[in-house]
Amino acid sequence: MKFLTSGKVKDLYDVDENTILFKFSDRVSAYDVKFKQDIPQKGEVLCKFAEFWFQELDIPNHFIRRESDTEIVVKKMQMLPIECVVRGYFYGSLVNRWKKGEATVPEGTDTTLAAKLPEPIFDPTTKSEHDIPIDKTKALKMNLVTEDQYNWLEKTSIEIYKKMAEITDNVGFILADLKLEFGILNGEITLGDSIGPDEYRLWPKESFEVGKIQEAYDKQLLRDWLTVNGYQKQFDDARDAGEEPVAPNIPDEIIQKMRQRYVTAYEKLTGNTL
Repeated sequence: MKFLTSGKVKDLYDVDENTILFKFSDRVSAYDVKFKQDIPQKGEVLCKFAEFWFQELDIPNHFIRRESDTEIVVKKMQMLPIECVVRGYFYGSLVNRWKKGEATVPEGTDTTLAAKLPEPIFDPTTKSEHDIPIDKTKALKMNLVTEDQYNWLEKTSIEIYKKMAEITDNVGFILADLKLEFGILNGEITLGDSIGPDEYRLWPKESFEVGKIQEAYDKQLLRDWLTVNGYQKQFDDARDAGEEPVAPNIPDEIIQKMRQRYVTAYEKLTGNTL
């Protein structure tokens, strides 16, 4: 197999003219900064979650098979240059953008932190080193997708979110938001990339409380630690100065907590053990 490229988490290999192998690593990134330390078992969890969700969702996708504990084989396709974000709760970057007047929410929305939105909203971004939030007007002006494609992505992404939210709710979790990617395969829009705790926020229902930072069974645990300790601001200041942000060392406590929560989320949602 020919090595193609390394992403933040996955390494990609060319299998043949029709297929690619995704190798999931234990690497972790947050706020577009890569860290030197790994999260044990993260790659296995992401790999097996991808298999679970692709098989669970009733929509055409590019998944073919799982090759090992950390590898899946998928069909090659032309990825669309848009990340399809669906938000079900008033949380994350949506809050800061709303405060700055850079984002809108449906009329009547409770803008208390972590409040449930009246209906899930489609809140896409560009696909780049630093994703930029866009709306339909911007997506069409930037020629990222056609109007028909945008409408399909919006409708389908929200449907997928609702289906996944129902599944997570049944095992005691809240799916706060979700990022999906799609591509063109044989002329049809097809679900691609991977789906797991690097692509969504997952909160335990038992500790959920509107108005507070939620317990994160996903990558948000690292983001919260970075924000509380001032590293997010350091990253932003470095970029504003034209410098590359420097990743701090992640405390062992955070590393172990992330590993445990990734594994717990997988086992509860799938019924399988690692």
